[in-house]
Amino acid sequence: MIPAWLVIGGVAIGVALLFSRLTSREISWFNRLRRPSWLTFEPLIPFIWTIIFICGAWSAYIVWQQQPNRPQTWGFMAGYLLLEIAIVAYTPVMCKLQSLRAGTIIGATGFFIGLILTILVSSVAKQAVWLLLPFLFWSPIGTYVTWVMMQLNPAES
Repeated sequence: MIPAWLVIGGVAIGVALLFSRLTSREISWFNRLRRPSWLTFEPLIPFIWTIIFICGAWSAYIVWQQQPNRPQTWGFMAGYLLLEIAIVAYTPVMCKLQSLRAGTIIGATGFFIGLILTILVSSVAKQAVWLLLPFLFWSPIGTYVTWVMMQLNPAES
């Protein structure tokens, strides 16, 4: 039998790879956008998201270990999957539509999915909740940055 941590990690990586395809035109569009002057931490964003994804997968693993293979646990796993899809959909959808508004909406939606998941998971494992907190702290920052970029790039809204 394949260990749960390997399945959860494999699904997380698979979903990320599935949504990571961007064309050079889409990347160019995003790179030419004006950014707020205070966005000095942009080079750290990939590192921050890597930590968030690891914490999310670890959180899912803890929930699975608490109540393996139960219907409620499968529901939680669907919630984790939905959250990851919302997170990784942000960049490709925003870039394909060339719409910062779409990015802002996806970012805010992801936050609320994460908040609901965190509340639901709190009944199963407090450690899993702690591991979702980095996402809950970072997501509003990323969404706000996108919203500010929308103000700086009105033609790209």
